[in-house]
Amino acid sequence: MQRSVPLKNKTTFKIGGRAQYFSEPKNLDELQSLLASARKKRIPVRLLGAGSNVLADDRGVRALVIRLNAPSFREITARGDFIYAGSGASLWQLVKYCAKRGLSGPEFLSGIPGTLGGALVMNAGAWGQNIAKSVEEVVVMDYNGNVELLKKKDLRFAYRKSNLAKSIILSAFLKVTKKNKSAIDKRIKKYLENRRKGQDNSYPSAGCIFKNPSKGAAGRLIDLCRLKGKRVGGAVISERHANFILNKGGASSKDVLKLMSLAKKEVKRRFKVKLEPEIKIWS
Repeated sequence: MQRSVPLKNKTTFKIGGRAQYFSEPKNLDELQSLLASARKKRIPVRLLGAGSNVLADDRGVRALVIRLNAPSFREITARGDFIYAGSGASLWQLVKYCAKRGLSGPEFLSGIPGTLGGALVMNAGAWGQNIAKSVEEVVVMDYNGNVELLKKKDLRFAYRKSNLAKSIILSAFLKVTKKNKSAIDKRIKKYLENRRKGQDNSYPSAGCIFKNPSKGAAGRLIDLCRLKGKRVGGAVISERHANFILNKGGASSKDVLKLMSLAKKEVKRRFKVKLEPEIKIWS
C-alpha cells in the first residue's frame, strides 16, 4: 500500500490530486488483506479501473484507491460459447481476444477506454447495444472480503447502471457466438471509425459527461444551449461533441464542475430536463 499517490496520471482526464493510499494487489489474498486493513483503519475504499470516467478532486481523495491491474485480474480465456474475463481486462483487450478467435459479441465495445469491471458496473453500451445482453455470471467480492457468484437472475441492469455498483467485480462469464473473422473485423473497423468521427479525443477527457435523458441526447441539448466552446480555466466544452469536456491544459476539477453546473442549469432552464452525470466525481 503506497501513501500519497497522484491520481492525475491515472485518469484519462489528467486531473486529480493525491490518493491517501493506493494499491494494485497481485491476487485475491492480497485484495482481501487490503480490505481488512482498510476496515481496521476505517479508511474508505474506492475502485479504479482505466480511470476513463472519473473526475478526481484536485485537493485529493481521502481513501484507499485500489486498481485490479495485476495479470491475475486481467486473464481472458475462451470456454466453449463463453468467455471468462477478469474485471481488470481492458475492453479493447477483450475485443481483440475474441476477434482473433472468431468469437462475436463484444465488437460494439471497440474504442471505449475502460475495463470490464467498469463496463459491468455502468452497463457500458454503444450503437444501441450494451454489455448486459452478454453477461451470464459475475464473480464479486464484498468489502468484507467475501466472494460470491452471481447468476444472470441475480443481476439487474438498466441504462448506465447496475446492481453491481456496491461490489468489487472480480470476473465475468460472457456469452459469445462463433462467426466469420473477416465479418467481425469489419464491424470493429466500422465502430472505431464511427467513434473517431463522432467523438472528440483531441485532448484529455472522461468521455461523455452526462447520461442521455429520455428527451434526446445530452450533447444535442447542450449544443442547442450554444455552449460549445465555453471555457472555464483549462476546461472547454468540445466544439465537436457538446457532451465532452476537454482538458486543454491545466484544467482543475473545479473548472470541470463549473462547466457541468452551467450545462445542467441551461438545459434545465431551456428544456426542463435534468442532466445526470455519467462520470464518477471523487472528492
